[in-house]
Amino acid sequence: MKDDLIENIPYSKLETGQSASLTRKLTLSDLRFHVDDDQGQLDPKMVSSDLYYRIITHGMWGTALIAVLVATRLPGPGSRLLANDLRYNGSVGLGDTVAVTVTVREKRPDRQVLLDCEVRTEAGVRVVHGTALVEAPERQIRESREALEHSEAGGRRQQMQRLLRLAAGLEPLRTAVVHPVDSHSLAGAVEAGHRGLIHPVLVGPEWRIRGVAEEHGLALDHVDIIDTEHSHAAAARSVELARDGEVGALMKGSLHTDEFMQPVVSRHGGLRTDRRMSHVWVMDVPTYPRPLCITDSALNIRPDLMAKADITRNVIELVQAMGVEQPRVAILSATEEVNPQIQSTLDAAALCKMADRGQIRGGELDGPLAFDNAISEVAARTKGIRSPVAGRPDILLAPDLESANMLGKQLRYLADAETAGIVLGARVPVVLTSRADDMFSRIASCAIALLMAGRKERKPA
Repeated sequence: MKDDLIENIPYSKLETGQSASLTRKLTLSDLRFHVDDDQGQLDPKMVSSDLYYRIITHGMWGTALIAVLVATRLPGPGSRLLANDLRYNGSVGLGDTVAVTVTVREKRPDRQVLLDCEVRTEAGVRVVHGTALVEAPERQIRESREALEHSEAGGRRQQMQRLLRLAAGLEPLRTAVVHPVDSHSLAGAVEAGHRGLIHPVLVGPEWRIRGVAEEHGLALDHVDIIDTEHSHAAAARSVELARDGEVGALMKGSLHTDEFMQPVVSRHGGLRTDRRMSHVWVMDVPTYPRPLCITDSALNIRPDLMAKADITRNVIELVQAMGVEQPRVAILSATEEVNPQIQSTLDAAALCKMADRGQIRGGELDGPLAFDNAISEVAARTKGIRSPVAGRPDILLAPDLESANMLGKQLRYLADAETAGIVLGARVPVVLTSRADDMFSRIASCAIALLMAGRKERKPA
């Protein structure tokens, strides 16, 4: 695989007219950084206040983006911002996307470089413009692209990075990667292998796998390939490998979830156990201080009480493998009150009682809880809810597949959350990501599978 590094541009190689740019959407996490109260929590009223608009209009966010561009792109790592002369002509609102550009205007003695700077909205309105004087680096510096992405993301990926650190040092998990015939799935598997998270066993049409690898510069040295005719055969063969103990996990490639999971859940030759299988999204939400698990968004359409009990047991074990000894489980509904007309409130109350009686172990359960009470301590206090779970959950147990799926995707696309997906309750961990997920999501999912496999090995018989 091509080296995943970025390079700066030292003073000797800078030329007049060189430019660099980035685009960025103003998110709630960015706003939170600029408008913070003494307790480190954003007051929702600030979002619509005059103070908010003054801060954004006066360019704090645009200035910060220019500094990021200088530090990471032009001249890049090793640069130092000496001074700036910026003018602010407009405002940027929550959800707006801007393009930031810096261009070399003049090279001066002592490695000083004058840059023209501007920030424009999608409509082409120039909201910030002026100059910045920087000290360019003297020599070449190379840094990982991951570090660059993290620095540009304003605090994103902190929780996922913690999970990657937890997985570091564990023995790589031999993993069957099912039908990895596109660049996303193949690159994710190869990179997870390079990081020592998995030992990938690529199962699918070998000619297609090698064609993708050649097209995208992915090295398949020391990677096992098991040739199959098509995706159906790849899924079936991978399950056989897991059932026979030849691999310790499965990972979805470029095929539909139904096709991937069909041989896994089969009653004849599948990977069933006495535990109901369920899917978990592990989410890194920039505005939330810990990993947030949402379940079940992919397998159990309308789970009954006993299915929810197994779903809860599965996710508790996962969060324990992620280093949380007593996970807090918020059982979601439309209300925090038990209502005989809303089945999910009855299920929530029953699950809590099952936990009290030891039928569900290892976690602290509370419910029913509406989403606001579950996720916000302020909302819970306002409604008089006293709970060790409300406002601080590690796990959100949704009423059904539809609500879990919509909740996870809303966080992903409206709150810039990072996601990792895994299926639990099978004989081996099953990495289940979307075909649209990026490489980082796939790598994080492999780390979680490795942590889960390690927990099973340590668990007493």
